[in-house]
Amino acid sequence: MKNFALIGAAGYIAPRHLKAIKDTNNELIAALDRFDSVGIMDSYFPDADFFVEPERFDRHLEKLKYDKGIELDYVSICTPNYLHDSHIRMALRRGADAICEKPLVLNPWNLDALQKMEQESGKRVWNILQLRLHQSIIDLKKKVEAAPKDKVFDVDLTYLTSRGNWYYTSWKGDFSKSGGIATNIGVHFYDMLSWIFGDVKQNVVHVQTHDRSAGYLEFERARVRWFLSINYDVIPEEIKAIGQRTYRSITIEGEELEFSGGFTDLHTRVYEGVLDGNGFSLEDARQAIEIVHDIRNATPIGLKGEFHPFAKIETVNHPFQ
Repeated sequence: MKNFALIGAAGYIAPRHLKAIKDTNNELIAALDRFDSVGIMDSYFPDADFFVEPERFDRHLEKLKYDKGIELDYVSICTPNYLHDSHIRMALRRGADAICEKPLVLNPWNLDALQKMEQESGKRVWNILQLRLHQSIIDLKKKVEAAPKDKVFDVDLTYLTSRGNWYYTSWKGDFSKSGGIATNIGVHFYDMLSWIFGDVKQNVVHVQTHDRSAGYLEFERARVRWFLSINYDVIPEEIKAIGQRTYRSITIEGEELEFSGGFTDLHTRVYEGVLDGNGFSLEDARQAIEIVHDIRNATPIGLKGEFHPFAKIETVNHPFQ
């Protein structure tokens, strides 16, 4: 049984980590979040100590080590994107491996610094790249690998996930903290595409605003037109008509990838890999981090070249303007 700490216990994704720790028969000894709405912990680890101040959290872990001989093995990190780097460093300094949500960091050079810390500490940084374990994605990768080596696939990626005005008040609406739409809701798709289709050859951004991002990515084995948005109004009418606020579509050579289920236990499977020493490393995360960094810093070229059809939808003002 390994000892875990969790940073970001009040966050949206935290329950998946709590479940994964529980499902792999390990123990949560402490959790941290500046917000105290963490009743979910009762369903998994009611005896875990909880803190709202990082100083007291850190002191508690140290006292457990020196007063009770309780060593910390892993720190799970579910905090806002811009804090991941700092919290990973905290874990390594505490003598634990870090298991961090996506995006692992916001900039490629952060990965280089963390690699040095891995070497110095002897501990590891693991990333949650659960789509690589989804059966539909695994099957697609096998299909691509079985195709002629010179075959380049045409792919359209559309991901629309509605968010209300709260989004723009929260850290997620702050470009410097979330990294923007492409980073916050797209990084796992870019990792999936990288894993299946190889190295990036071209990265073009057509549209980039507060509520949407669209562009073209060319990989070794694929030409990808992509569109991401958090605006409900861009969702197709037939999807709205059935009461849904999210729309996800990935087509390969015009064929829809069946991708509606199979997500339930993916975090647990990622944890199983980490515990076996076969998790997703800093290097595994690199290309997706490079992609979102380049998108974030690109100058949109407008509707030129290979753009996604949804990119033509008229843009709107920020709701707070």
